[in-house]
Amino acid sequence: MRVHKLTFAALVVAAGLSLTACQNDDDGSGQSDPSSASSASSSGGGSGSGGSDQGGGKDSGGQGTAAGTGSEENGKVGKCRTDELEITAADRTIDGDGEGTVAVTLKNGGGRDCTISGFAGVDLKTSEGALSAKRSGQPADSHILKDGESTYFGVNYPINESGGSGVRVTGLVVTPPNETKSVTLDWPGGGTLPVTDGAGSPVKVGPIGGIGQGG
Repeated sequence: MRVHKLTFAALVVAAGLSLTACQNDDDGSGQSDPSSASSASSSGGGSGSGGSDQGGGKDSGGQGTAAGTGSEENGKVGKCRTDELEITAADRTIDGDGEGTVAVTLKNGGGRDCTISGFAGVDLKTSEGALSAKRSGQPADSHILKDGESTYFGVNYPINESGGSGVRVTGLVVTPPNETKSVTLDWPGGGTLPVTDGAGSPVKVGPIGGIGQGG
């Protein structure tokens, strides 16, 4: 009988432990969902943050965004690069003006919007060597040049009315603002400049966005 009593007591204890284990399992399963949801939310946020960082970079995602919207890292519009611009020049001298005018056109063909401001670098190739244009006193505003659109600036120069041969102009070198790469064009203006003894350059360049007289 003693053996039977011990066996019965052991069975009672085992049953109690089994019941306790079942209750713990029920409690644990009821708390598992919020924990899983929090983990998924945290993982999703991390993935989104990582994707955003990659998309704003300069290599893969950043270039795709820039090409589509004109935006670069941090949503800023990048500056216009020389290789993105189609640069041409034409004579725009008006009869009766005391100066000749060449209008330089910069067309955005880079597949993205870009920003351009200030003054382009302008040098004339002449029979006497390179002649750098002087900036006019006009204000220089910033412009967002949309893909496919154009902007302009003027180059003003003295007309040779001296009757002499003057200084022969053979080419026009244009460097867009904030760039170091230049483009060389045929000079469309008057064939010669008058020889002057005055200090400074007789050629003036206006700001981006205007083709008026240099002032």
